[in-house]
Amino acid sequence: MRKKGEKSSHKRKRGEFSHGRIAEKKRSVRKANTGDFVSGKKDKHERVAVGIKNFDAMIQGGFEKNSTNLLVGGSGSGKTIFATQFLLEGMKRGENCLYVTFEEKKEQFYQNMASMGWKLEDYEKKGLFTFLEYTPIKVKTMLEEGGGAIESIILKKKITRIVIDSITSFALLFQDEPERRSAALSLFGMIRAWNATALLTLEEDPSEDGAISSGAMKFESDSLIVLYFIRKKEFRERFLEVIKMRGTKHSNRVYSFELNSGIDLKKTPVSGFFD
Repeated sequence: MRKKGEKSSHKRKRGEFSHGRIAEKKRSVRKANTGDFVSGKKDKHERVAVGIKNFDAMIQGGFEKNSTNLLVGGSGSGKTIFATQFLLEGMKRGENCLYVTFEEKKEQFYQNMASMGWKLEDYEKKGLFTFLEYTPIKVKTMLEEGGGAIESIILKKKITRIVIDSITSFALLFQDEPERRSAALSLFGMIRAWNATALLTLEEDPSEDGAISSGAMKFESDSLIVLYFIRKKEFRERFLEVIKMRGTKHSNRVYSFELNSGIDLKKTPVSGFFD
């Protein structure tokens, strides 16, 4: 029999466990609020690794499978390098990948990527990589008619990763925002029907708050990643920020990166970026 005023060991242990859970929850909230690399509840979505060191940890392991993602940055910010690394990661895993460009020639593109140590010809010979030069007007026609060469390649080769670099010239075909939004809806709808994970690049210098003018593309994409290429005194520095990513607990901080043998993203966020 307990003496008066004595608590049972059962209640005491339960109380200690409850306090421990509350303390742990507070720590988790504080960690989430910093926007650092967080691991919340087990992710229910199937993920596609991007293959950029430290980036996948920021977005719960990668892009959501079959999502359509938008990468925005100005000239020289590293968009094509980022996009190519995304495809390379897939090809290393045996996936068939498609690179669509409206502006760059195949030989020049292969030369540029070879300077990073990436021999895309080898992947092409294995049937894992397809390079397709396309015109924006062809994409517009494809939207009107449905299908086209891109869709034929995707279905025939069972493509699982797609890069369209860049979507800028396509957006310029449309005169006003309602027309651009309608075209974006059609384009993103068509891409989603292909059951592949897609990364679209958009050339635009974002403001330091991540705002971009191409509202239609921004709202229709499943994620928005921004690359900054900012002059700091006598040098320019590169930074990355994830603005949004549906269904994902992502970091909300800004991270610096360098272009070495690809994107070299730093794990520690930048302090005072917006000062």
